[in-house]
Amino acid sequence: MVLALTVCGIVVALVVLGLFVFGLRRRLIQRSGGTFDCSLRWDVPEKTDTSGKGWSYGVARYNGDRVEWYRVFSYAYRPRRVLERAAIEVAGRRLPDGEEEMALLSDAVILTCVHRGTRLELAMSDDALTGFLAWLEAAPPGQRVNVA
Repeated sequence: MVLALTVCGIVVALVVLGLFVFGLRRRLIQRSGGTFDCSLRWDVPEKTDTSGKGWSYGVARYNGDRVEWYRVFSYAYRPRRVLERAAIEVAGRRLPDGEEEMALLSDAVILTCVHRGTRLELAMSDDALTGFLAWLEAAPPGQRVNVA
């Protein structure tokens, strides 16, 4: 009986510790500011896929001429994807359709982009989209910017 209680106590302590580290990671990512909720779908085919598959929920952070994208449900402190401002080309925008409405946040707008030859989609709120497009347009002189 004592052994079972000890094992249960250790399991509960590990779960609490895991949740604490999970929350601490989120705080450390957001401490420098310039973050927004952003779902990402990487390597998207040319034909629009509204099945809702492939989307990953995350947090994006502006860092100079880069946007660093972190998975929300991860313990990794390094970004999963890094998008350079000079390499992003906006191909279009649309509203979620079909099963995408269930996979994304309720107020999401989908921005289709090409980054170094890879087609991707970013889903974010209208406010975050306005900020993202303004960040793209605010490129230093001489940088090529393509904002649809």
